[in-house]
Amino acid sequence: MGLGHDRDVAADLAAYTALLEIADNLGLSKVLDAARPFTLAELAAAAGVTEPMVSDFLTALLAAGLVEPGTSPEHFVPCPDMAEHRYQAGYLAWSLNANRPYIDHGAEFLRDAEAAGSLYQRVGRTVAVTSRWIGTKGFYPVVHEEIIGREPQRIVDLGAGAGALLIDLLTAAPTASGLALDISAGACEEAERAARDAGVDDRLQVVNRSIESLADDPSPLFGADVVHTGFVLHDVVNQPELIGRVLRACRESLSEHGCFVAADAVSYANDERERAYSALFTYLHRASMGVRLPSEQAWLALFRAAGYREVTCRPLRTPGTRLFVATV
Repeated sequence: MGLGHDRDVAADLAAYTALLEIADNLGLSKVLDAARPFTLAELAAAAGVTEPMVSDFLTALLAAGLVEPGTSPEHFVPCPDMAEHRYQAGYLAWSLNANRPYIDHGAEFLRDAEAAGSLYQRVGRTVAVTSRWIGTKGFYPVVHEEIIGREPQRIVDLGAGAGALLIDLLTAAPTASGLALDISAGACEEAERAARDAGVDDRLQVVNRSIESLADDPSPLFGADVVHTGFVLHDVVNQPELIGRVLRACRESLSEHGCFVAADAVSYANDERERAYSALFTYLHRASMGVRLPSEQAWLALFRAAGYREVTCRPLRTPGTRLFVATV
């Protein structure tokens, strides 16, 4: 006889998040996300340890339901809901782990955010990994569909990170070329490696520069059919003159029927579905990162002031986020 209580969703989410983070740190995410049978030997090889060392962790994944037995005793398969579990885990991991310095040192950030920021930094890899987990279902699919539907021949991704989205786009559009721009040298190196692994390196150029630099030298943008940014414009938006120059540089560099596709966050979205996560996202950016997110209407006004002919906006699955599409 069981305890008779309903299943505790919060407990499940906590367990899934911890197990998936452990798996990622062990290098096992690619195995678990491949949606195909795998063996204990494959897990061990991916983690760089012996089979007995990873056996207990596999047992835990099986017991939690994240992994299921395969058709033969030596094979195992990720659960059918793995993508949804990873997406949901992304919110918890981003909120509590990626932003741990802001949580642990909240008072210091309130007193002097700049000084606290010099002492306590987020771990870039954790931010990138958890944001990607959220993005897999929260915004990437809609962005991918929007861009591919326009049949672009040249795509520029600003703040491209390790290039995952742009590589997916080039894979889906085999005649297109792309340029990935990012301020992180490490991310650019990873994007180059990932492009080679995906076989698109002959169509992908990687540029190690800041988005802000485009205001003075927009050459990486020239001839783009689509310019995309994903949650990076808000880092520039509190510099009104600079954000205007960057947006204008993008508009002036686009092809005749080109467009700017931007996924970003709005300030304190008050829809019931969005309000809690949006409140956390807005507060952390304002109090700890010195970023005042614009409202939806303020975002639209920025694009219009930069001379875009038409600007549309629609909510994304991730609470408090919007997709802006601005045409020339």
